[in-house]
Amino acid sequence: MSVVLALLSSVLWGGADFYGGVMSKRRPVYAVVGGSQACGLIAVTLVVLAADGFSSDRGWIGWSIAAGLAGASGLLCFYAALASGTMGVISPIAALGVAVPLVVGFARGEEPSGLALAGIAVGVLGAVAASGPELTSAVGLRPVLLAAVSGVLFGACFTFLALGAESSALMTLWGMRVTSVAGFVVAALVVRSMGGLRSADVPGLLAIGLGDAGANLLFALASQRGLLSVTSVAGSLYPVTTVLLAYVVLRERLRPIQVAGVAAALFGVALMSLG
Repeated sequence: MSVVLALLSSVLWGGADFYGGVMSKRRPVYAVVGGSQACGLIAVTLVVLAADGFSSDRGWIGWSIAAGLAGASGLLCFYAALASGTMGVISPIAALGVAVPLVVGFARGEEPSGLALAGIAVGVLGAVAASGPELTSAVGLRPVLLAAVSGVLFGACFTFLALGAESSALMTLWGMRVTSVAGFVVAALVVRSMGGLRSADVPGLLAIGLGDAGANLLFALASQRGLLSVTSVAGSLYPVTTVLLAYVVLRERLRPIQVAGVAAALFGVALMSLG
């Protein structure tokens, strides 16, 4: 069940990334990210109030703040890298950030079965390949470093989210959203701009925000029920959903290495589930 939940989280993450990317072609990236995060916070707050989440213990607070800071900073680094680099180089590097929760899981004494370990290895390779690596592209040092930093921050966000979920998955998600939205509000006040968002953008921002928040919650629940070293890999397969949506909706051509990556990722999930 934990692998299924983590896989569902990757589907939602990939869908949110795809639609966020499409909307970012019409609106500034920071406005799309900040607006969708705010919409997600409103939705999560309503759920927290309905579930009386504020009465839970406070062990999630520190982890949720750390997850919010890591996630928001990772997004900024990732988009800055994309702005000055090549998608086929940047995305695979960022995808390798899954190594962070893997290491943490092993350091905490997790011992996946041999079959699960094989699934982890195949899944990571599949996620990187699905991102469409371009080994021959010449890219400067700055975007590569930014991509590497974003990958580490995304991996740290996964880890902090899982650790906070040990106290409360829902409240960790809420605290994470409060932290990231507060950061974007401060940034908007500094630059004195709302980014040109319009009322017509709200449904799209809400869809992105709900998809991202739902993915975070599913991953947190998955980490409660399974090994972090396994669920983190299953959750990191979001590039598969993004490239498939680009193929179906935008008619973008899939490169052979991406097709192989999608197949490898699915095979890796199967091995992790059996393990």
